[in-house]
Amino acid sequence: MTLVKQNSLNTPAKPPKTLVEKQIETERMRDVLVLLQNLINSEEATVKLILDCLYDIGSVNVINQKFRWRYPNRIMKLIARMSKPAFKALAIAWFKKNCPQLITDWLYSKVTFDIPQKTPQEMAVEVAQPQLSYSPSKDNVDREIKNLRNQVRLLAGILIVAIASLGVTVTLLSNS
Repeated sequence: MTLVKQNSLNTPAKPPKTLVEKQIETERMRDVLVLLQNLINSEEATVKLILDCLYDIGSVNVINQKFRWRYPNRIMKLIARMSKPAFKALAIAWFKKNCPQLITDWLYSKVTFDIPQKTPQEMAVEVAQPQLSYSPSKDNVDREIKNLRNQVRLLAGILIVAIASLGVTVTLLSNS
């Protein structure tokens, strides 16, 4: 009886790419990038409509998640509607700059057909933590966490109000 070792990584042998194949692949992906850039430039109205829809859905969902009380929720939704033109201008510029490359990279990952390799499972090792001379009580830790969460909420609210007021200011200045 013979024992055969089984490779835990299960890596299939794939043929090596030649230099010519890599150059063709790079050139074709560059073509895809240029085509996507042209598509975005020629269909700018469609991109604006898509970003409008995403902004409407995303802003309402974020506001509903962060502001559960009725009146702040309504105020934030009003601010979000007023800041939409400023968002649209920034979003179009970001979309034109970044999305063709992001989409190209994503498409390339889909056509390379790379099989994800399984990594060997790691053993869990228990390490004893040294005893600290200072051990805060559970009440103190809970109070600190609560204070920090309140500070984060306050800062998030201030940030949203600042961005919204900037959007309103830009909108008013662009109309006049």
